[in-house]
Amino acid sequence: MIKECQNPPCFSLINSNYALADVCQSAREQSVVALDTEFVRVSSYFPKLGLIQLYDGERVSLIDPLSITDFSPFVALLSDQNVLKILHACSEDLLVFLQEFDQLPQPIMDTQIMARFLGLGTSAGLAKLARQYLNVDVDKGATRTNWIKRPLSESQLHYAAGDVWYLLPLYHRLQQELAAGPWLNAVLADCALALTKTKKLQAYDAETAYLDIPNAWKLNPLELARLKILAKWRQEVAITRDLALSYVVKSEHLWKVAKYNPRNTSEMLEIGLTNNEVRVRGKKILQLLAQARRISPYDYPKRIVRIVDDARYKKAMRLLQEKAYELTPQGLTLEILASKRSLEELLKWVWLYNEPQDKLPDLLLGWRREIGLQLLSLLKSIE
Repeated sequence: MIKECQNPPCFSLINSNYALADVCQSAREQSVVALDTEFVRVSSYFPKLGLIQLYDGERVSLIDPLSITDFSPFVALLSDQNVLKILHACSEDLLVFLQEFDQLPQPIMDTQIMARFLGLGTSAGLAKLARQYLNVDVDKGATRTNWIKRPLSESQLHYAAGDVWYLLPLYHRLQQELAAGPWLNAVLADCALALTKTKKLQAYDAETAYLDIPNAWKLNPLELARLKILAKWRQEVAITRDLALSYVVKSEHLWKVAKYNPRNTSEMLEIGLTNNEVRVRGKKILQLLAQARRISPYDYPKRIVRIVDDARYKKAMRLLQEKAYELTPQGLTLEILASKRSLEELLKWVWLYNEPQDKLPDLLLGWRREIGLQLLSLLKSIE
């Protein structure tokens, strides 16, 4: 019988440097461990780490990052190539590890990605998988906890412990199924790809922040010049003061400022900015608009081209999806092989970016490449 299915999680709260060094040393003696994080990200630009959960198969350790000063033993565990780290839906956890410790956990396996290749949907939750494979109900009652607030209650700690307690036996069950089929190497490749994408996400580029503003494509080059200056300033303020972007100025309000070019704070209120935005940021926004007026038209950003507005888009997308469906290997779904987003990424790479070889789309990487090349060939034949 699986012990984790027979017993509730037994855990220790780790809140000293000495205790952390001890549990990390024990974990590095194992071949596989489970990891998870709890964090808060409401008003801040960066997530605030509140708890790290570690299960080495023997004991669950709930690591309190608010009371530990020396994380070097944990960083050594994250980077230990001899210890496989198991996570579930890892994208946000990876960003937290990279931000807090400048280290990604390597190597990793993500049970959500594993489940994807077993036909269980593209985003199966831990509770669903635990019920299906382990016949246990995972408590999700403390999902909305403020993990920064102390002390954490027993129920909150039990909830956090459960997230890794069931992760290891679940991994072993999924691994057995995958090992009996042809997709284990593809899973490993997609987990490695998740690490690569996390590194790219951390590279904040304030110069291109305006491209992330909704409806930026509707603006002309002069308006985009304003938006570019405004968005760059907003992101720099958000990072420097660790504020959520919307706590500086809301995106839709930044767009309106760029569109309507208000000349004073009264006009800012008229176009919809809040009293607080105008009171705190109004003077600076007017200075930035004055700065934008000095930009030469030769230096305006180009209009934003949306791939969906290309006359060839509908036909190309239909043909690519039909071909991808035809080429999808037995046992996989089209969504795993070539999602709509990844097909659009291929279109942009060809139509907008002139096929840079140092920035290959996902469809031309790893196990997808052979099929991706066939899709690329088809795309180039479309008029």
